[in-house]
Amino acid sequence: MNAHAPYNDHLKAHRLAVIDLNCRHLRQIRLTADASECLAISGPSGTGKTLLLRAICDLEPHDGQMFLDGVDSSCIEPPVWRRSVGMLPAENFWWNERVGDHLNTVPDDWLNRLGFNRDVLDWSASRLSSGERQRLALIRLMENHPKVLLLDEPTANLDSTNRDRVEGMIRDYIAACGAAALWVSHDADQINRLSSRRFELKDGSLLEV
Repeated sequence: MNAHAPYNDHLKAHRLAVIDLNCRHLRQIRLTADASECLAISGPSGTGKTLLLRAICDLEPHDGQMFLDGVDSSCIEPPVWRRSVGMLPAENFWWNERVGDHLNTVPDDWLNRLGFNRDVLDWSASRLSSGERQRLALIRLMENHPKVLLLDEPTANLDSTNRDRVEGMIRDYIAACGAAALWVSHDADQINRLSSRRFELKDGSLLEV
C-alpha cells in the first residue's frame, strides 16, 4: 500500500498544487489553486514575484513538488508542462518578422475583443507598442490552451480600455476552460475585482492575506 496515496488523492482535487518550493531566496512556498480560481499575488518590488512564476513554469532551477490535476510535474515532459502551466511575462519577446508568424489559428473574436482585426497578423512585430505586444502575447499564450495561467502584471502597460479588455478576456477564459490563474498585480482595485484569494510575498515567504 502506498503511504502517500491519501496525500496525493487530496492534491488531485486542485488544478495546481505547489508544495515546499524553494528557488533562490524563496523558501517553502506552498499554494493550491482550483479550477476557475484566480489568486492574486502582491508584494514590494524585488521580493521575487516574477521569480516565483518562473519557477512554477519550470523556467528557473528549483526544488520541491508541483502537481497539475494531481500529476507530479516530474512525470510531465518540461515542454508539455510549460504549455499547460503557461506564463505571460511582463516583458515578452517577438523573434519572427511578422506578428502572424508567432500565432497559429487565431479566432477572429479573440482579436476583436482585444481591439484588433486580422490585419494585425501582417504587421511587423517590430512596430508593436508595448501595450500591443502584451495583448497579442495573451493570445499567443491562450492558443496553447493552458490549464494554469501565470500572469505577471499583464495590464501594467495598458490604458483603462485595454485593461478592461484583457481582464474580461482572462476572466472568460478561466470560467470557460476551468483554468486557474496566478495574477501578480500591485493594483488593489484590480485584485478586488478579479481574485478569490490574495497572497503577499515578503522576505521569501508567501502568506495568504
